[in-house]
Amino acid sequence: MLPSAFNPPAWLRNPHLQSVVAASPLRAARARRRLREVPARHDPLVLDVGGGVRLQGVASLPEDRAPRALALLLHGWEGSADSSYMQLTAARLLRDGFAVFRLDFRDHGDSHHLNEGLFHSNRLDEVIGAARAVSGRWPTLPLVAAGYSLGGNFALRLGLHAPAAGLPLRRVAAVCPLLDPARTMDAMEAGPAFYMRHFEHKWRQSLARKRALFPQAHAFGDDVLRLPMRALTAWMVAHNTGFPHLDAYFDGYSVASDRLQALPVPVDVLMAEDDPVIPADEFHRIAGYPNVTLELAPHGGHCGFIEAMTLDGYAERWVAAKLAAAVGAGT
Repeated sequence: MLPSAFNPPAWLRNPHLQSVVAASPLRAARARRRLREVPARHDPLVLDVGGGVRLQGVASLPEDRAPRALALLLHGWEGSADSSYMQLTAARLLRDGFAVFRLDFRDHGDSHHLNEGLFHSNRLDEVIGAARAVSGRWPTLPLVAAGYSLGGNFALRLGLHAPAAGLPLRRVAAVCPLLDPARTMDAMEAGPAFYMRHFEHKWRQSLARKRALFPQAHAFGDDVLRLPMRALTAWMVAHNTGFPHLDAYFDGYSVASDRLQALPVPVDVLMAEDDPVIPADEFHRIAGYPNVTLELAPHGGHCGFIEAMTLDGYAERWVAAKLAAAVGAGT
């Protein structure tokens, strides 16, 4: 386990302040500005990821140099390719000479119309298909990946399956990745209510949009949309996945216990001990695994790591540095 260089001022150490400021409109405006300042071309793309599934994203290429590597960025649940942390990380990577692809998961961003079926967290095959499609567009560039929160979970699973899937993935960086979904649900139910209310609101909006686009496939009533998070997740599992119950669904995308011990791809993990959404004690186990390098910061909240009033973030700088070092070292 590595000591963390993240050391915010005392007034900025509250985990809830970190988490809320990171998702604030001010930071979103800063992210858009930072990305505009980089000399780069940004092209929206729709990918055929196999099985008739289409996913969208944004391909960004530096205009002042030939790219030296390709970074696939994965957002958190109910985030998007345009989330502030995604844009800020892309800006950092572009300045470091990377080509960047910011992927929207199914039913995230403005992509609900692309597929009839609902998003769920066990759709790893779609992310593997997207990584394969993106890598195939730039086959000469070394491939790396990074993700935040649920995107960090997908990135870790991408690392687990990359060799078997034929992906030339060199390294993964994950910020506050979800390891154990069941424990995370418990933590959110026991924690401050506004986190749960935030995700419930965004998911209900997403489901309502899906129902409006595909009314014959999704004929559920408003009573379903009013269900609390655990019950709504159980309903989704029963009606839209092949899993027999909620525990099996959670286990399907868990990377807890010893699942990361045999990682074939080196990964870097940044986690905050005071994360109010994901229990940090889960991370001590993975710190000793052969291909895992863990940085556990005392502060940072959930995907926060805000350094000062400027709203600059340690996490996006950390991701860019880890991926750049990996490519430079040829690992």
